[in-house]
Parts: sequence; structure tokens; C-alpha cells
Amino acid sequence: MADVNTASAAFLATIPSPDQGVWHIGPVPIRAYALCIIAGIIVAIWLGERRWTNRGGTKGTVIDVAVFAVPFGLVGGRLYHVVTDNQLYFGEGKNPINALKIWDGGLGIWGAIALGAVGALIACRRRGIPLPAMADALAPGIVLAQAIGRLGNYFNQELYGAHTELPWGLEIYQRYNPTNPDDFLNGIAIGHVPLPDSPVHPTFLYELLWNLGVALLVIWADKRFRLGHGRVFALYVAGYTAGRFWIEMMRTDTANHILGLRVNVWTSILLFAAAIAYFVLAAKRGPREAPETLWSKDVPREDASPASEPSGEHADVAAAPDTVRDSAADKATEDPKPETGK
Repeated sequence: MADVNTASAAFLATIPSPDQGVWHIGPVPIRAYALCIIAGIIVAIWLGERRWTNRGGTKGTVIDVAVFAVPFGLVGGRLYHVVTDNQLYFGEGKNPINALKIWDGGLGIWGAIALGAVGALIACRRRGIPLPAMADALAPGIVLAQAIGRLGNYFNQELYGAHTELPWGLEIYQRYNPTNPDDFLNGIAIGHVPLPDSPVHPTFLYELLWNLGVALLVIWADKRFRLGHGRVFALYVAGYTAGRFWIEMMRTDTANHILGLRVNVWTSILLFAAAIAYFVLAAKRGPREAPETLWSKDVPREDASPASEPSGEHADVAAAPDTVRDSAADKATEDPKPETGK
């Protein structure tokens, strides 16, 4: 009885994995990974829209930007993954067609950000709005989307670390797929037979929690210091890469190395340095962008929704007619008052 109790206590002290990551409704597969990606995109758009309109931007702009940025980002994310982990898809015994199967997992965040930024730039230019301001509005939502996406790795039983005896170790199980024994991703865990290294470090969970912390940090810093000109986005990149550096070092999945370090570790180091440099240099551009610079050029001022009305220090001037603003500017240049201090 003592042995049974001990075994039960050990089991309850670990995190179990889902039995499967794919369900079928008739011939249609429902994949947890894909659902998590979709949920993350929805959250990013929702939060980005709120932040954009709160800054004075036109309502609906974020959705228009997402129409370009999301597909570009998905393609970029897959390209980055295939290039940096090309041994999974090319070479003897490999099927290059699998490189197209995005639903089986495998999106590189930096490819998604890079090519997604190209799509966002196209949309911003069509709307006549600054890309850095849009990036600042989207930054917290992007890192929240990354956190949600990590749940997909949990269902896929991937991206974990080495064996651990810590209470929060992750139990990983053998999955069986009768139609394709080598395709464990689409299999089901029968009997909860643990893999040899189980339990392991749940690095997906470490990154999920870290990303939530970065989102809160970015939102707080933006509200506290009124950051602009891409500095919110730079803070997100710096915060995320700081965590990705040590989490990536814990992972045991197959990856290419440069000078003994995983490719994504080097990527994190370089992007962290670049983000810090940009954050410091962009401060010289002055205060946050004025709300009137965020109005979409294809939306007449009188048709702007109430949610897109600028607020804060620019609200009164931005809302005034052009003649009033011109008059106020002329008055400010006439009969200046003597200085009373320095």
C-alpha cells in the first residue's frame, strides 16, 4: 500500500500531457495547434485594435493591417522554421512535401515577425499611417498570441526540455497511430506509457508564462512612459528574447548549431542587442506620435468613429477646425510673455 501511495503522489506531482492533439469530425481533422494559432491571432487583433483607437487611430485599421500581415507572417514563420531546421524535411529518407504541412507544427516567430512586418508595411502605406506606431499598438497582442500558441506545443508533445524530478515536470507519453506508426503527432496515447525521459522540463510552459509577463511589462511601460516611434515594439523584442535565450538552452529537440549554440540562441542574442539599441536611439525622436498622424488617409475626418477620436494632450487641438488651430498658432507667435525662469 505504501508503494501505491508513493507512486500516486509522484504522479500527482507532475503535469500530464494530453492523450492526443488531433480529433476528427468525420474526415475533417481538428488540430489543437491550429486552434491555438487562430485564437492567438484573434486576441492580437482585438487587443491591437483597442490600443490603436485609444491612441487616436481610426477604428478598423488593425483589422485591415491584419489582412496583409497575418498571411505574410504565416508564410514567413514557416520559411524560417524550414530553413533553420531543414534536416527535418530534406535529405535521404525525408519528404520535402512535409515542409508545406504547417498544421503539423513548426512556425519560427522571427520569420513571422519579419515577413509579417512587410505585410503590415504595405497596409500602413495604403492607409497613410506610420508603421512604428502600428507596431507599438500591436506589440502586447503579439506576445500574448505567442503565449497562446505555446499551448499548441503542449498538445503536440513538442518543444520540451531534459528529464527533471521537479514537481512541475511534464509527463510525455508514447502515442500510437495504427495507419502510420512513424506519425506519432497524429497518434493517441494508449495506456499512458511514458517516454524514456519522462518527466521533462515543460519549456513550452516556461515560455508561455514568460510571454505573459512580457505583455504586462510592455503595457505598463507604455502607459507609464508614453512610449512611441517603435519603442514599445523594441521593448517587446528585448523582453521576449531575454527569456527565449535561457529557455532555448533548456530544450532538447533537434536543432542546428553554430559555434556550439542553437541557431535560435544566436538569433535571440542579436535581436536583444538590436532592440536595446533601437529603444535608446528612438528616444531622440521625441514624444509619442500625435493622434492626428494616426488617422487613415482614406477615412474622412467627419466619418471617423468616436472610438478613433484622439485623447489626452492632443485631443483639443486635433479636434478643433483648421481655422481655429491656425488662429491659435498665430496668437502663440504674437506678443510673447517674458520668461520668468530658466
